[in-house]
Order: sequence, then structure tokens, then C-alpha cells
Amino acid sequence: QVQLGESGGGLVQAGGSLRLSCAASGRTINSYAMGWFRQAPGKEREFVAAISWNVNTYYADSVKGRFTISRDNAKNMLYLHMNSLKPEDTAVYYCAADPTRYSGNYGRPSRYAYWGQGTQVTVSS
Repeated sequence: QVQLGESGGGLVQAGGSLRLSCAASGRTINSYAMGWFRQAPGKEREFVAAISWNVNTYYADSVKGRFTISRDNAKNMLYLHMNSLKPEDTAVYYCAADPTRYSGNYGRPSRYAYWGQGTQVTVSS
């Protein structure tokens, strides 16, 4: 079992930046695919970014060029650096982990077996 815990959310003005962190415990995540998803009120959970076990990265079109996903396997950590934030980025952000090395469907929530509790990001206009 892997436990995931997000941190770093908060209130920021449009154009600002935040860095989200996801701490993994219980297992080392070196060989896991990791992802970030978000869910705004009244909307479905949507893909934000993912990083494979061999550090290939994938992004939703809506965040490409503004967000950067990274991992530090030595610390068992996942990060999401968010720049040029927009009010439409407001959501609860979740990190997720998949222990397989399957190279596809990074954007599908059903791929991921483990989820954190989420951290709120609010971007004011």
C-alpha cells in the first residue's frame, strides 16, 4: 500500500505561482507512474499532468507551458510547479500513483490505484 499526502495549496492571485508537493509513504515510488488531477466544484476530476517511472512527462493542453511536474525518488516526493495561474485553475488538486510500468492512458483516473486526499488551490482574479 502507498499513502499519498498533498501540500502546498492555498490562495493566490491570478498570474501568481504555487508549488504543490505530494509525499509518498509505505512503498518507494521509483517505479511508479505518478499523476496530478484536479476537480472543481460541480465538475468531473480532470487530468493535469503525469510523469512516468522513466521521467517522461505528459500535460493537459490547458496547463502546458505553465505547469511542470517533477519527482524526487530519493525523497519519495512528487511536485507540481504552477506558474501564471488563472482563476480557472481553481480546484482541489490530487496526486495519484500507479505501480505499473504501462506506457499509456496517463490521463485516465482509472489507471491510478492510489490517491491522496487533495489540496485546495484558489486563484483570485
